[in-house]
Amino acid sequence: MHRSVNEVAYKIVYYGPGLSGKTTNLRRVRDIIAPEHRGRLVTLCTRGERTVFFDFLPINFASIGNDRVRLHLYSVPGQAYYSLSRRVILDGVDGIVFVADSQTERMDASIDSIEDLESNMESYGLELSEIPTVLQFNKRDLPSIASTEHMDKLLNRYEWPSIESVAIGGAGPVETLKMMATIIAKRHVGLLS
Repeated sequence: MHRSVNEVAYKIVYYGPGLSGKTTNLRRVRDIIAPEHRGRLVTLCTRGERTVFFDFLPINFASIGNDRVRLHLYSVPGQAYYSLSRRVILDGVDGIVFVADSQTERMDASIDSIEDLESNMESYGLELSEIPTVLQFNKRDLPSIASTEHMDKLLNRYEWPSIESVAIGGAGPVETLKMMATIIAKRHVGLLS
């Protein structure tokens, strides 16, 4: 959480394996939220549209008490090569959306990514169980997908809330953000008490 006079910004990081749909989630959220309630989506990517360092989308979320609350949404590169970038982006994280690829052939990549996330949080002296997290099962519209029960068993190590998603043109990205925003709002109200 970053605080300035009457404004609080919460950092939400979209994490997951390469090509799981993290950037697509942010684009979908950007497309649905009215321009006056969001900033510009900033993307640093390769020619092939793969995220290199991060994506960033600021959103005006709500007013809680005397505070104007903003959400700063980041997505990290999923490729193994960018492990250090992921660790840097996690610094100061307030919430995580873990975007898992539902395709059965991508289960190992999602498991590896969860383990990478745990390791990166430990590098900051934090336990992943302490960070508000939403688990998104993305790409539910594709053939050859794992059941949500199987994915939950493999990936949901801390009883996180989970949601099914089709980030490209379907339901899920906004619902995922709403779920995370609710968790953040409850924590913020708790801090005001």
